[in-house]
Amino acid sequence: MPQSLASSDTGPWLDDPVHRAYLVADARRQLDFFDASLGRAGGLAVLDYAGTPLPGPQELHTTTRLVHSYGLAQIAGRPDHAGIIDRGMSDLWTRHRDSQHGGYVWSVDGAGVADGVKLAYGHVFVLLAASTAKLAGHPDADRLLADASEVLDRHYWDDQAGLFRDEFTRDWQSFSTYRGMNANMHGVEALLAAYEATGEAVYLDRARRIFDFFLGRIAPENGWRIPEHYTEDWQIDRDYEGNPMFRPAGSTPGHSFEMGRLQLQLWDLSGRPDDGAPARARKLVQRALDDAWDERRGGFVYTLAPDGTVARQARYWWPVTEAIGALAAFQKLDPQAGDEDWYRRCWSFADRHLIDHARGGWIPELDDQDQPAKAQFAGKPDIYHALQADLLPLAAGISHAAKALKDSRPLAG
Repeated sequence: MPQSLASSDTGPWLDDPVHRAYLVADARRQLDFFDASLGRAGGLAVLDYAGTPLPGPQELHTTTRLVHSYGLAQIAGRPDHAGIIDRGMSDLWTRHRDSQHGGYVWSVDGAGVADGVKLAYGHVFVLLAASTAKLAGHPDADRLLADASEVLDRHYWDDQAGLFRDEFTRDWQSFSTYRGMNANMHGVEALLAAYEATGEAVYLDRARRIFDFFLGRIAPENGWRIPEHYTEDWQIDRDYEGNPMFRPAGSTPGHSFEMGRLQLQLWDLSGRPDDGAPARARKLVQRALDDAWDERRGGFVYTLAPDGTVARQARYWWPVTEAIGALAAFQKLDPQAGDEDWYRRCWSFADRHLIDHARGGWIPELDDQDQPAKAQFAGKPDIYHALQADLLPLAAGISHAAKALKDSRPLAG
């Protein structure tokens, strides 16, 4: 039987001991499930619905997200029984890292490099993994953090624009003029983690410049919906359509939830200046809530056209998790009417339709009958989004989550 979401309908769920116990139980269940990511033949694997490693190459975002997730869990008091962090850190340095050309290749297999493309999206996750590993005290974190920072600085950072470029061949030839919001958003996530791990101001300054562009200019000019794709000179490219998961056309409400939470984290780390950042974050998140919640089916639709109408009706797990993170941050900072209702709505939907209470992990995609769909994902692709939905509400404050989790150790015992 699923555990109760909360003890009653009165009072904020963030403060409810039954709800907090629910979050802890789901986090532990997820970690127990994803322990199997350490495949029998070595490396880190994506899992099917039952927790069996799937065949295929090991991709950079899988390796890095597992290191980050298990690093947070270890900080929060749950030991890494399976050795995910050690294996991931080793694979990043000895398998993904390109000793010939520098940087980190997208995927590897038993024969070596499977896909040598070098994406900013992958490299910022290396920085995130290294930063969390440093906060968790891993002995190899400093060298990985320094290397990832140097590669991002040398090849991806466009100082004139104050943004990250996107993609290169294995030997650093530019093969497109594509520029994207997604890599820059996750770049902010990684830069803020690196700042929390090191205290070095350059990370905070670059995060601020990225959000000056996207939240200070692009969002208000586009009705608080942020287009995903851009030309080489950072003009919106509304005609671009790429990979349906990583580069869909239009705007992605789930990313607005992430960016709203990250804007609050950046503002908090910057000393809470009187610059309107919380108001921008709230406008961004509220627009996404209003646009994307599917009143008939529940959950959030995946993408929107420029006018806010639905473009892709698919419902994935990760926008729900990111809405939870943003709403939790608002409630910690300045709770307003509707925040608690939305927080409860998201968790209630997740509890009924997304969380696999029996085996662990979250169902990544739903069909129209709220049954698991496999149009985009063969299995449960990662723990990263859903674990943060459990852990971020448990952490005090809106920044320095790792320190707060270390102080409270909610997963211990």
